[in-house]
Amino acid sequence: MRILVVEDDPDLGRQLTSALAQAGYAVDLATDGEEGHYLGDAEPYDAVVLDLGLPKMDGVRVLERWRAAGRGMPVLILTARDRWSEKVAGFDAGADDYLTKPFYTEELLARLRALLRRAAGHATSALECGDLLVDTRSGRASVDGEPIKLTAHEYRVLSYLMHHQGRVVPRTELVEHIYDQDFDRDSNTIEVFIGRLRRKIGSDRILTERGLGYRLIDPKVDATQ
Repeated sequence: MRILVVEDDPDLGRQLTSALAQAGYAVDLATDGEEGHYLGDAEPYDAVVLDLGLPKMDGVRVLERWRAAGRGMPVLILTARDRWSEKVAGFDAGADDYLTKPFYTEELLARLRALLRRAAGHATSALECGDLLVDTRSGRASVDGEPIKLTAHEYRVLSYLMHHQGRVVPRTELVEHIYDQDFDRDSNTIEVFIGRLRRKIGSDRILTERGLGYRLIDPKVDATQ
């Protein structure tokens, strides 16, 4: 899952980027409103953490322009502004959640997990596909109760497929959502990650839809599909 952080405070930006990366996300950082608007308009993010008091373009204006352009990714506003009228303005502009500085990193991560799972139609942080379980809170996965070890990129691929299980996910979409902006992207490595995941979770759980992409299934339910 790929997150955009729009925050002009250098220390807080680094803190957020580090915490999100440690939690298993691919993260891009923008340090002003214009850069944040451009990235959010041009790149396919799964969620955005957006400050309001930004240079060059205010956060509310950034959000209004995204929504006017049809950009529907969940947005968590993070700001020192705590007046109720400013919160209302943020929600009216299209925000999905609001967190006031100072804040606890764990609360921010929990709110992001909630936004991501609601956007994908899941009710809890534990994503299940048959006996395959991915706990987005702990960043751990298991099959039939047995823990499996995953690299950071393997976890990102599996987490994305679990959030969108049953749907064919194109390889290009996986590339866009598991790498940050500065990573040297190579779509061929997706096949490597898929191969490794099949060895770890079972070869019949990830189907290759030739010419289309990959689909995660519960083989006991979807064996004939």
